[in-house]
Amino acid sequence: MRIGILGGTFDPIHKGHLALAVAALKQLKLDRLYFIPTYQHPLEQKGSSAPAEDRLEMIKIAVRIEPKFMASDCEIKRQGVSYTVDTLRQFRKEFPKPHELFFVTGGDWGKNLDQWKDIDLIFSLTHFVVANRPGFDLKNLPEQVEVLDFVPLNISSTQARQEIRKGTFPESMVPGDILTYIKQHRLYR
Repeated sequence: MRIGILGGTFDPIHKGHLALAVAALKQLKLDRLYFIPTYQHPLEQKGSSAPAEDRLEMIKIAVRIEPKFMASDCEIKRQGVSYTVDTLRQFRKEFPKPHELFFVTGGDWGKNLDQWKDIDLIFSLTHFVVANRPGFDLKNLPEQVEVLDFVPLNISSTQARQEIRKGTFPESMVPGDILTYIKQHRLYR
């Protein structure tokens, strides 16, 4: 089985994340793709705006669009700083070889590989895939990194939160059912 892993804060999950996941599913010929919200991201100092449980619930709503999409709470259950290497070890135990793991990340995180914990071990556990993102030069990536041919949407969670704080609910950025959840739970106010 070919298993994709897409980690991030997903604060909130938006149409750009979903477009990336669809591209990864197709191009990498994945049988499943897991969305894994971090509990605490190791490279983001400020932390998340929404609680981990709410971010997970928004992912569960979003993944309903595709039967091969799944939500995983493994990093939330583990708590503390969420390191990719720990998540990949857990997935490798659950899906031993010959299953193939594909860790997918955006170009913004791909440029900071020297800051990742145990990056060489990560490369040995998974196919490491970086998606193109405007403004990020992917020319100097290590040879173990695959680049996903993807034209990203110009959307960020930061932009979505800013619009929501203004009282605008940007359906062009965030799926309507996620915006309904955000309104009902008064997130990002």
